[in-house]
Amino acid sequence: MQIEIDFDVFKALTALRHNEADGYNDVLRRLLKLPNRENAVTNALLAGMSEAEVDALMRRPAGGNVLAPYMNGAWFNGVLFPNGTKLKADYKGRTYFAEIQNGQWLDSNGIVRTSPSDAAGAITGNNVNGWRFWHAKGPADANWRRLDEFQ
Repeated sequence: MQIEIDFDVFKALTALRHNEADGYNDVLRRLLKLPNRENAVTNALLAGMSEAEVDALMRRPAGGNVLAPYMNGAWFNGVLFPNGTKLKADYKGRTYFAEIQNGQWLDSNGIVRTSPSDAAGAITGNNVNGWRFWHAKGPADANWRRLDEFQ
């Protein structure tokens, strides 16, 4: 299948590629807010499973959806954050918290946020790159990681 685009669209899509390995399909998936199929399972593993669980999964015989318990959560830019993922950010000497519950980002006041940047902007009052502002810890993780490490 081919899709016709003009040169200006091609240039714009090319400018949105993160690196040489980032394809045009990846760019379009991000723009359309579709999950990145290739990274979805990897992100679920990174965000929600312990090393022991990953090892057990690798030894498990094929068949059945072994990742089903880890696939419920919130998708942002093609990254799955499983329900129970804790989020935190430090800003002007104060620590802010949020959590993924029922497939939504809920801030500490129970307000649903539509993206990491929306949540960061609610705290700072400015446009902020939420992927660099927030840190996450999956349900089975021991350590916090900055959100942009999941992309």
